[in-house]
Amino acid sequence: MDTSEERQPHKPLLEVSADEAGQKLFQFLIRRTGLPGGAVMKLVRTGQVRVDGKRSKPYDRLAQGSMVRIPPRLAEELQNASAQAPDTADTAAAPDSVGASHSPPLVIIAKGDGILAIDKPAGLPTHGGTGHTDSIASRLSAMLPEATFAPTPAHRLDKDTSGVLLAATSYTALTALQQAFQTRTVEKRYLAWVSGKFPSGGPYSLEDSLAKSGRPGSQKMHTDASNGKRAVSHVRLVRSTKNASLVEVRLLTGRTHQIRLQLASRGFPLIGDVKYGGPGGSPLLLHAWRIAFPADVLPGRSAQEYFSLPCWPEPYAVMSRPDEWPRTPTAPWSF
Repeated sequence: MDTSEERQPHKPLLEVSADEAGQKLFQFLIRRTGLPGGAVMKLVRTGQVRVDGKRSKPYDRLAQGSMVRIPPRLAEELQNASAQAPDTADTAAAPDSVGASHSPPLVIIAKGDGILAIDKPAGLPTHGGTGHTDSIASRLSAMLPEATFAPTPAHRLDKDTSGVLLAATSYTALTALQQAFQTRTVEKRYLAWVSGKFPSGGPYSLEDSLAKSGRPGSQKMHTDASNGKRAVSHVRLVRSTKNASLVEVRLLTGRTHQIRLQLASRGFPLIGDVKYGGPGGSPLLLHAWRIAFPADVLPGRSAQEYFSLPCWPEPYAVMSRPDEWPRTPTAPWSF
C-alpha cells in the first residue's frame, strides 16, 4: 500500500480560520503562501489546490473550517521558510536599517472585534514602497506574526500625517471597514496648524476639483476644474495665535493631499508643509485626531469612536479635545 502521504513531514493542508472566512481562494493563498498572483492562479487552475477534497476556482469564497490542500513541495518550502525566519518579537519597535524611518513604536489605541486602532506616528508610511521597507503594514505583521489573517490597514494616511489609523485583523472586518470608507459612512476629523489668521465663525465648506501632476515620487496636487476629482472639506477655527491658526477639518472626501492643497490654495498653508508653500523649520502639523462610525458598520456592533491628540511641541501643543462640531450649517467659502 502506498503510504507516502502518511510519511509527509509537513501536512499540505491549510485550515480556514474564522478571521479568514469569506475570502476568495485566490486571496487566501496569496496571504498564506506569499506567492505572486500568477503562480497562485496556475496552481488552482491546474488542479494542484483542492478545497475540502474538491477542485475549486480562484474566486470561490472559503468557509470557516474548510481545508485547503496545497502541493506537498510548497508546504515544505513554507515550513522551511518559517523555521529560518528571524525572531520578530521586537521588530515593531526596531525598523529595518534600509529605508527605516526611525519612528517610535506603534501605539495601539483600541483592539477588539477585528479592529486595531493605531496612533500612527508622522514619518511612517501606511504601506511599504520604493525606499520604504518600514511601514505600518510591516510593523503590524511583526507584532502579530502568528495571526492567520495578516493585520491590514483599512485605509491610509499620508506618510507625514500622524493620527488615528484603523487596521483589520479579520477579513470580515476589513471588507466592512473598506465599504464604510468608500461610502463615506466614516466620519474623519483632522487638526492642523496653518500659517495666517483663519476666519472665525463657520464651519466653512471648501469644495474643489483636484488632480495630480508631476512624475511618480514627486507628484503634487493642483486644482483642475475640467479633469479633477471632487474634493470637499468642512473647516472651522479652533484657536489662533499672532501668526498661525489651529483649525479642525472634517473630511468628506479623501483625495491625496486634499487638506494641504485646499487650505494652501486659500492662503493658509500648513505649517511644515514646504511642498505647498508652508513655512519650514517644523514637521508637518497635520493630525487625524478622530474617526467615528455609526452602529452596524460591523454587524451587531454599536457606534464607535477612536481618537488621539497630537504630540506637538509648544506653541502648537493641543492638550484637550476640540469642542463638539457646531450644529449650524456650513457657510460657503467667500474670503
